[in-house]
Amino acid sequence: MVRALVTGVLPDTNATVRSGGAVIPGAGAEVSDEVIPATTLTYFFNDNIAVELFCCFAKHDLDGTGTISGLGKLADTWIFPPALTAQYHFNSGGKWKPYVGAGVQYIAFFDEGTGQNALGATSVNFDNAWGFTLQAGLDVSIGKGWYLNADVKKTWLDTNINWAGTAVTASADVDPLIISAGLGYRFNLSDIFGHRAQTASIPLK
Repeated sequence: MVRALVTGVLPDTNATVRSGGAVIPGAGAEVSDEVIPATTLTYFFNDNIAVELFCCFAKHDLDGTGTISGLGKLADTWIFPPALTAQYHFNSGGKWKPYVGAGVQYIAFFDEGTGQNALGATSVNFDNAWGFTLQAGLDVSIGKGWYLNADVKKTWLDTNINWAGTAVTASADVDPLIISAGLGYRFNLSDIFGHRAQTASIPLK
């Protein structure tokens, strides 16, 4: 099954900001919410067991909060956050097909920017991160292999951030809630690549 989705990425950020290794009292940071296009590719081993690959690109801002809220946007970054989950699909014979899943998500940060650069940094770096993901969703058959889909994922992951040329660093639990809705199409690979060739018997003369 392939799906085209509209996805909301809603981080639940808990950040600790330090200067010279010492925690800045009352300082925090928040990763922005974003709405993005996304796709999934799901392979079914049978009617119930499947694996899914979720993928997209997104750009997020990191804003100062608390005692450093006046610094505004501390950084921005593009992310590539593929998630791989193993799934169990219920009610395989009906129109409504709920499923649950669990797996991992990897977030690669790239093209990082220093935001408003109130810190005076020469550059900023986010550490790439792995996280654990739980998932629940629903496919609704609308006929001829087409499905409506709604899906929720929750990932727990953390990253470290440092601003080059300054003494400022941060550690952040990002923990995004990923909510998707869209349209999917389920098909058989044999319809595309052809049925497995059969051995032909050749009669002896």
